[in-house]
Amino acid sequence: MKLIWNGHSCFTIQSEDGTLVLDPYQDGSVPGLSPLSLTADLVLCSHEHRDHGARETVALTGRTAAFQVDRLDTFHDDSQGSQRGKNTIHILSSQGLRVAHLGDLGCFPTPEQMDRLMGLDALLLPVGGYYTIDAQQAHELVRALRPRVVVPMHYRSDSFGFDVIARLEDFLDLCDHVVRYDGNTLELTCDTPAQTAVLTYQAGK
Repeated sequence: MKLIWNGHSCFTIQSEDGTLVLDPYQDGSVPGLSPLSLTADLVLCSHEHRDHGARETVALTGRTAAFQVDRLDTFHDDSQGSQRGKNTIHILSSQGLRVAHLGDLGCFPTPEQMDRLMGLDALLLPVGGYYTIDAQQAHELVRALRPRVVVPMHYRSDSFGFDVIARLEDFLDLCDHVVRYDGNTLELTCDTPAQTAVLTYQAGK
């Protein structure tokens, strides 16, 4: 399975079961990021904010993706959605691998949801705070869920991201086994070692 980070919280997932895109952002919605022009069999969005729900940036193939997709209803804040609304966690299963994309999670999942998030091969989670859980909360969630691979998203760098959210380093300072990739793609297999995988944003790709 290929995990391709398109910037912010947008990922393309490719496997023998097809291609899907998660949380595409609208052109101009995230400072410093290039416009998206993606192709997939399926688009999934955690919520409808401009930086996560831009389905129009993805050309659909017309094919049917064979991923198993489970959805968990959560919130975009720690006040039962009263500030920013609801958020959907997507759990994808394909080729014997399970990957969860947490969207703009702003609170801890319920105990039942935590149980359903156990045993993940990869966890794509926001770490920047303000709009989502912050670095410390993300670290606590990782310690509780124990996914094999963690891929941070929704953070700020010198060249992209919202000013109000934190830098990636705030999260990495709490992590062990950090692996930095030159590109924006992670090849996930059953043998991929445990790690926090830092993918590199590549403008225009």
